Amino acid sequence: MKAIGLYFGTFNPIHVGHLAIANHMAEFSDLDEIWMVVTPHNPFKKKSSLLDNHHRYEMVYRATESYAKLKPSDIEFKLPQPNYTVHTLAHLQELHPEYTFHLIMGEDNLKSFHKWKNYEVILENHQIYVYPRISEGIIEHQFEDHPKIHRIGAPIMEISSTFIRNSISEGKNVKPLLAKEVWEYIDEMSFYKK
Repeated sequence: MKAIGLYFGTFNPIHVGHLAIANHMAEFSDLDEIWMVVTPHNPFKKKSSLLDNHHRYEMVYRATESYAKLKPSDIEFKLPQPNYTVHTLAHLQELHPEYTFHLIMGEDNLKSFHKWKNYEVILENHQIYVYPRISEGIIEHQFEDHPKIHRIGAPIMEISSTFIRNSISEGKNVKPLLAKEVWEYIDEMSFYKK
């Protein structure tokens, strides 16, 4: 049975840090594929800096095209908002009973995981793969040596989409931080410029 790792993000824009982590998970864990789940714009939040769903999906599609084990996913665009990870997991499991779905998260998210909606249900039914992040706070004792939580020693990538957006609006060259296809799309569409 194919094991799919779900890597959620706004990917606004997707950058080389996202790709390095996703690829590391695909190559150095027991996951067969990584689905990059583009999270939709929350209709209840005003975020003018967030590009439309289809543009962010297009960038993920272009960025992952040359990686056999990385796939873009727009599954959350089709779910009612606001949506919770637990619902996405249940929905995917229903759609694809032939796969098992697991969660990929940064260490920073693991620190607040006990606050997630129905986190116990997620842990009961899915494995969690954690990559290192430099962050404040402590990991809840219950998650320290949990049999379903796997720490993967992926490289620490301290690149942020916010930094990239701000740099582009300031006219800086951030090409090395983006896949060539993503940079070309941003440039062609004049995204993130003032």
